[in-house]
Amino acid sequence: MVYMKKLYVPNQLFARPSFTEGMARVLDLGGTLQEYNVSDTGKEADIHALRNDWRAVGDDIKEAIKSYEQGDRTKFAVGR
Repeated sequence: MVYMKKLYVPNQLFARPSFTEGMARVLDLGGTLQEYNVSDTGKEADIHALRNDWRAVGDDIKEAIKSYEQGDRTKFAVGR
């Protein structure tokens, strides 16, 4: 069995705070600690988002092929 690395990056647009940052956010009533992953231009942000979306599609197709090859064809039966 070959392990295939997933290319899709879930929640790419959101920062992932550490435990300490998460605790600080509890006390941050003004939302000053809120961070997002930003791009220089809107076009660049669109490119990153589209690339990530297509990676997710590719990962789903790979997973479906792997499942089909392993004999789990019940998911693919139409009209049953």
